[in-house]
Amino acid sequence: MCASVRNTGAGRRVGLLVGRSRVRAPELRGRRWLNTGGAELSLAELRGKIVLLDFWTFCCINCLHVLDELRELEQRHADVLVTIGVHSPKFVHEADPDAVEAAVERYAVHHPVLDDPELVTWDAYAARAWPTLVVVDPAGYVVAQLSGEGHAHGLDVLVEELVAEHEAAGTLRRGDGPYVAPPEPATALRFPGKVVALPGGTFLVSDTAHHQLVELEPDLVTERRRIGTGERGLSDAPARFSEPQGLLLLPEPVAAAAGYDVVVADTVNHALRGLRLADGAVTTLAGTGEQLRTRVEVGAGAGELSSPWDLAWWQDRVVVAMAGSHQLWSFDPATGVLTVLAGTTNEGLRDGPRADAFLAQPSGLATGPDATLWVADAETSALRAVAPAPAAGAEVATAVGQGLFDFGFRDGPADQALLQHPLGVAVLPDSSVALADTYNGAVRRYDPATRTVGTLARDLREPSDVVVDGEHLVVVESAAHRLVRVPIPASTRVDAGAHRVRRARTDLSPGALALRIDFTPPTGQHLDTRFGDPTSLTVAASPPGLLAAGTGTAPGLDRALRFAADGPGEGVLQVSVAAAACDDGDGVFAACHRYQQDWGIPVRLVDGAPAELVLDLRAVHEG
Repeated sequence: MCASVRNTGAGRRVGLLVGRSRVRAPELRGRRWLNTGGAELSLAELRGKIVLLDFWTFCCINCLHVLDELRELEQRHADVLVTIGVHSPKFVHEADPDAVEAAVERYAVHHPVLDDPELVTWDAYAARAWPTLVVVDPAGYVVAQLSGEGHAHGLDVLVEELVAEHEAAGTLRRGDGPYVAPPEPATALRFPGKVVALPGGTFLVSDTAHHQLVELEPDLVTERRRIGTGERGLSDAPARFSEPQGLLLLPEPVAAAAGYDVVVADTVNHALRGLRLADGAVTTLAGTGEQLRTRVEVGAGAGELSSPWDLAWWQDRVVVAMAGSHQLWSFDPATGVLTVLAGTTNEGLRDGPRADAFLAQPSGLATGPDATLWVADAETSALRAVAPAPAAGAEVATAVGQGLFDFGFRDGPADQALLQHPLGVAVLPDSSVALADTYNGAVRRYDPATRTVGTLARDLREPSDVVVDGEHLVVVESAAHRLVRVPIPASTRVDAGAHRVRRARTDLSPGALALRIDFTPPTGQHLDTRFGDPTSLTVAASPPGLLAAGTGTAPGLDRALRFAADGPGEGVLQVSVAAAACDDGDGVFAACHRYQQDWGIPVRLVDGAPAELVLDLRAVHEG
């Protein structure tokens, strides 16, 4: 599962697993190397350096968080630490070499990257989830393996310890690393993200990789003005952004009262910004620049955000697609209050009341004339719908999509149709829904009246947003660094096949299965038991018929499961766990931390295979 492990605690060297023999780091093998000037790297030639392997895939919001977290660590230890990204794809599109190269540029990856489309190195290191971080010491041994995000502090401590140890032993080698910067690109826009039509016929586009907003004339090429310095940062005067995405033009009365016209999802700053069109003034509306690291329930408010990706106006509020926490939030321009609208923070596809629904990296929003809120739910390759229900709150339903592990390019009845990581959505004049089906390079159309899916346009390069412009759609063709117009034709039927996530399966015994989560709080912390069991374990399966018993959410880190005797024999176990630990010594005033991870584990039932599955919530492997 993309973003299948999420850690929201402060990192330290924790969870030592003693009694294991030292493990020599397997060699790095893949299709090719990027950011090395054409050279191939080996761990042997990196001996004497501390090597940090970052197993990532570019669809994964948690992987993108880790890229940002590692920047300061890489700079601080530049003479001793070599970070190597190992790109291990989830989606078919992510195995395309041009797409990988574009992603490395798009997300400003400033370290060598091994392109590993066949998951050779992934399997060699027994990675189970994106992102996974592995530390190799200067002698070439694996000393740590951590899943999820939030480990920057712990990695910093570990690197300092390894530097002291190996400098004393004479086995540390200082000096420049093997990173070679690629040539600087030269296009007017660079990986634009989202677009909104402005009064007067112009268009405002988020020029994401340039960290700016650009107002374009109706020809979609001529620039009227740029907003922002182009330097990554968070400031209002001068205006600085960090990979902005979603844009929303407020209704005129609301804008007049608020003092700004456009709300901007400033994604990597984890902030909402306000733009006044008259003079280009920018105001920070919400967010501190720090990523939200705690779980926030539906109805509650928060001061920090987590990768806001898109925006829509719905029920007199700004709705925020909070991709980083797998939720929908609302923002009130009149009061500045942020509250959670839908989603539990569990990543997945589950319909129902907004407080119980699972979302998966929501990345596109649009409102229909019947007050339906449409959501491009990227990681489940799904189109979701949120309907207002005053008596019970918003209800979440799935229009198109099968789940975290099924995707493809197929038109037809909605319950059989397949998408691949859609990022944008718009409502057409006939109330049908257009989708920027990003990894299929297409614009798709869902008709709620007939519950069918068709294709409006193909052969686009990572379309990330769509907006209606008369009889045309304006499409953000992100990987082509441009906006294009396409007519709104009658849909044409496509069936290019179905796909499932390609990962090595874990063999387990049929019948009973003992699931155990290993969790050791960091040094100086303890499990917070003042108000009961501070842990929560959620188990589900895809397909649901894989498990006969043990699904659902309950406290505890152990669960007795049972595979269905007449079940499919293989599938995916979805496991989500959370635990709270507090600092020692401060009583009721101690700072507390939440640790959470999600796993999606492909399994196959084989007689004689293990009847126990152990997962590490936070583990450092040492020899």
